[in-house]
Parts: sequence; C-alpha cells; structure tokens
Amino acid sequence: MENKKYILYWMQESQRSLYNSGLESAVAKSQELKKPLLVFFYLVPDYPEANKRHFYFMLQGLQDVKKNLQKRKIEFRLILGKTSTMSDDILNLTKDAAYFIWDKGYLRFQKKMREDLVPLLPCPVMEAESNIIIPIEKVSLKEEYSAATLRKKIDRTIKEYLKPFTYSGIPFIKNEDIIIPNDITEKLSDIDTLISSLGIDCAVEKSPYFNGGEEEALKKLDFFIKEVLDRYEDEHSEPSKDLTSHLSPYLHFGQISPLYIYQKVAETGSSSASAFLEELVVRRELAYNFVYYNENYDKWEGITYPWAYKTLKEHESDPRPYLYSLKELEEFSTHDKYWNAAQKEMVFTGFMNGYMRMYWCKKILEWSPTPEEAYKRTIYLNNKYFLDGRDPSSYAGVAWCFGKHDRAWSERSVFGKIRYMNFQGLERKFNMSAYISRVNKLHQR
Repeated sequence: MENKKYILYWMQESQRSLYNSGLESAVAKSQELKKPLLVFFYLVPDYPEANKRHFYFMLQGLQDVKKNLQKRKIEFRLILGKTSTMSDDILNLTKDAAYFIWDKGYLRFQKKMREDLVPLLPCPVMEAESNIIIPIEKVSLKEEYSAATLRKKIDRTIKEYLKPFTYSGIPFIKNEDIIIPNDITEKLSDIDTLISSLGIDCAVEKSPYFNGGEEEALKKLDFFIKEVLDRYEDEHSEPSKDLTSHLSPYLHFGQISPLYIYQKVAETGSSSASAFLEELVVRRELAYNFVYYNENYDKWEGITYPWAYKTLKEHESDPRPYLYSLKELEEFSTHDKYWNAAQKEMVFTGFMNGYMRMYWCKKILEWSPTPEEAYKRTIYLNNKYFLDGRDPSSYAGVAWCFGKHDRAWSERSVFGKIRYMNFQGLERKFNMSAYISRVNKLHQR
C-alpha cells in the first residue's frame, strides 16, 4: 500500500461534481488512506454510434467538471484512448492505485468492459451507482414486465434512498506531479480544435439549442421548477408548448443527478410534482431495468413480447398506405407535415417532444416494409440525432412502440394488436399548426 500513488476514480457515466456518490466515496477513501485523489475520464473517439453532436455536448460538460473539481483541489485528467485499448489503459492506471472506484454501467458495452476488468485489477475496486435513485438490484433481480410491476417494488424501497446527500470535503493533498500517458486535459479548453484532431464522426453538427454541462443542467432545472412545473401534469404532452424539463440529455451524460432533481421537485409541493416524479423514477428506472436484464435490448429479436411479435408477423404482408426509404425519412420528406416537423426538430436540435417521439416511432413502423426494418431505422435515427440517444430510456421508448411495457389493443391493419396513433388524433388533442410554427422558429435560430 505504501508504494501506491493515489486513489483512482474513473468518472465515466456520472460526469458531474455535484451529487456524485462515486466522487464522494473516492474523496473519503483519499482521506482515509492519506493518498491523493486522481479523477479521470477516458475519452474514446470511436465510442459506438457517437458523433460530433454527442461529443461536443459531453466535452462541454467535462469543462464544468474540471473547473468544479479544481475548486475542491481534486485532480482531473482527460485521457485519450480507443475501445480496443480501453482495458489495457485503465489497468495500467490501476497499477499505481491503492483503491479504484468506478461508475456502474448498464448498457452491454459498459457492463462487459467492467466485467472483463474485475479479475485483472491489482487493487480493490468499488462500483458506485448514482445515475438512478435506487440501485438497480435493490429494486428487482429480473426484467420487469411493466411499470405497474416495478412501481410496487419502488414504492417499498425508495424512502431508504431519499436521504440528504453529504459531501466529503477535499481529498488528501500531496504536492507532486502525477504523469499519466495520453493525458490531453489541456486540450479541453478548445473543444472545436480537439474534436477536429480526433477523427470524430462529424456527420451531425452540435446542437444550437443545448449546451452541455452541470451548470446548464441546473439552470434548466431551476427554470422548469419556477416556470413550467405547475403546468406539467396537464400540458406536458402538448407539442406546441414545449412544457418539458429538457433534462434528458443531461441525465444521459450524467451531468445532473436524478436524486437532486427528485429532491428539488418534491420540495416544491406542486400539484404536478407526482406526475413528473413518476416519469423520473418509475418510467426511467423501468428503462434501466430493461437494458440491464435484457441483453438484447437493442436487437429486434429481443425487445418485445411473444404476443407482439406474433401480431406483427401476422400483419407483415398487409398493404402499407405509404412506404418511405430511410433517406426520405431522415430528410423529413413524407406526406405527413406533423411527422416531418418532429423529424426536423430532432435533426436540428437533438431533442423532441415526448408525445411526438411516440408518434414519430409509430409512423416509422407503419411506413416501413417490415416491422424489423422499422425497428432498425428507428434505432439508427434515434442514436444518430438525439442527444439522449443510446440511452436506456430511449431504447425502452423505442421498444414500447413495438409493444414493450404495453398491452394488446384492438386489432387493425399493419399494427395488429400494437397500440396505434394517427394524424387525426394529433389534430384532435393538440394545436399542431402551433407546433409546426415552433419547430420552424427553432430551425431559424
């Protein structure tokens, strides 16, 4: 132990300095063992399905992390690597570590990386879980069928995890330089130059509507609580009003804690608080349950139930009133002006109203030659353009459009017993001309 140089915290899924249990555990361990703390983020330019839009938002967040950790005298390093060398690079860092802490991962790629590392580590390791409110295995040890089955288990457990968050102060300080291979921390000050030097996929530009980072996340939460929350329950589905929290991109990158959001919303006493917290806790943690226990969460063969596959197969040869290519969909070139507006909102901003996301996905099912092709197209567009794509919530949301976490409905052409949505329903419920106008104004920014 004496020859070990530091406590090591691999900050990957929880990219923040506030309400981060992994970070605070690392600070406490630094104080206990009297070893300096080194926090690092491993930057992978070839991360699966990530492009400039995702990287730009994430790197803006890491700028906040670096600045905020410096205020607490915590050393932060940005390390450049690639997927093929990730395990070896992290193992090299642990050789000088007295203790190693990492964020829990839920997606297949994240889980496998950690599972492969565990037997090779030369030091004790602790896994921190702070991107959901209740640790996933404390709620359930299996894939849950629906929100109703998970909600019962959450209700029995949640109070234990709503305690006030405590900070551990500053770590043990030792004034010596720590030399780390492939350290590019200084390049973080110029994101454009950094991205251009890394060969990152630049097919999708950064969002002009969202800036990354915990400071932006806190501003959005504050605005939501003060200006939107009281109207949320009744009006959040209305596409033209945009009365949502806009926090999903920040939650995806771990730039804000769901526990922090929960506490701030719950203490308002708003009549809409319970509706919002249902989405934040039950629906969001159902999605995490889905990807964690279902290895095929992003593969057509594993996303939904036997009854859903059966009914879709029975209606696979039904005539489609419209068939579009992926290119036509991507370029919002369909006959449906509302769908086109939703696709445009996604392509331009990296975000989409939640109700329109459901409609968007349902129409891709209706306008594709087969359900399997529809699923592949939806995942491709979802992961390419959404800032919160490649996320448990978005994988579960897409699967829901194919029957997951839902029930069978009245049978109809193409959809079979899968829930149906249509153009006329939008016009009946919402001010859709105002939605189109809002999207067009965003596009002009």
